[in-house]
Amino acid sequence: MVTAAALLLCLGMQAGPAEAARRAPSFPWDDLFGTRPQRPHKAVRRSAVPLPKPRPAQAPTHAPAATEPEPPAAETQSPAAPTEAARPAETAKPAEPAAPQLSACRQALTEEIAVAPSIPDIHGAGGCGGEDLVRLEAIVLADKRKVAVKPAAILRCKMAAAVADWVRTDIAPLAQSLGGGISNLDNFDSFECRGRNRVAGAQLSEHGRANALDVRALGLANGKSISLTDRSVPRDLRETVLHSVCARFSTVLGPGSDWYHEDHIHLDLIERRNNYRICQWNVDDPLPQVAPLLPAERPEEAPPREVAAKSDASKTDAPRIDQGKADHGKSDAGKKPDGTKSDDAAAPDRSAETKTQPTKKRRQSRRF
Repeated sequence: MVTAAALLLCLGMQAGPAEAARRAPSFPWDDLFGTRPQRPHKAVRRSAVPLPKPRPAQAPTHAPAATEPEPPAAETQSPAAPTEAARPAETAKPAEPAAPQLSACRQALTEEIAVAPSIPDIHGAGGCGGEDLVRLEAIVLADKRKVAVKPAAILRCKMAAAVADWVRTDIAPLAQSLGGGISNLDNFDSFECRGRNRVAGAQLSEHGRANALDVRALGLANGKSISLTDRSVPRDLRETVLHSVCARFSTVLGPGSDWYHEDHIHLDLIERRNNYRICQWNVDDPLPQVAPLLPAERPEEAPPREVAAKSDASKTDAPRIDQGKADHGKSDAGKKPDGTKSDDAAAPDRSAETKTQPTKKRRQSRRF
């Protein structure tokens, strides 16, 4: 026993101070009965997200035997503030749609030429509609005056540009000499999804493609209106308008073309083979003035009317009158004084019948 105790003492002296401090003094029988104090666990490295703290009610009443080392500053961050590496990438904003590219016509048709805002494309059944459409509201002249289009016309950009150029170049100088200039353009019809002449089943009209305009009249600044199909309008004026539209548009239809264009002028820019054009507009002469129903009263200061002298023909008419009286006397000769016919008068005159029969045959043959 003494030898065993000395051996244990030597082993204890050779152990380092750290191991001695780590181990608590114990006795051999402590392990037998399980009364040996538990050793403190080593510090466990925490994850990036710390464990939740215990509630105040569950907090320990005494400090632990061995204090754990504090985690690094990067590990003490709260879950609500993730690091830059863990932060999700910000959602990118959807890219705005690019503005539609304007056509060359749309770029040329500026506000200095016409008030024509662009409208969305129209795609209807049977090819009805079109692209690069505008609503022609007014035409701006060189002196900044506006010619209103009543009502506003829905047209393709090329058709609207052609109408604006026609009014600015040809109609404005012509109307300046009539009544102080042009003020408005009477739009009878522009875009309408229909067949030609509104006939059911007919070929699609250029109105259905927004490529046509029907003009009925020109409004002047003095309040007057010039109808292009009115025959009372001077002929030279209507002929001037005829030459101007036929030189600019592919199709011109007016009075004399058909029964559908007697009260307006149809204009369009349809494309045909070999640049073929149609210009059908009969500029008729003015209607003759209607004579009054009753003659005018003769003024009192007018000289008396001369009476023509009787001619010799009036003298030759006298025997004829007498001859008529003689024939009348012969017709009464066969009657009795009481008015009844005599026996001689009852006899038929065969000679008269033979004379009248050929005459009746001739008349009957002439009827057929």
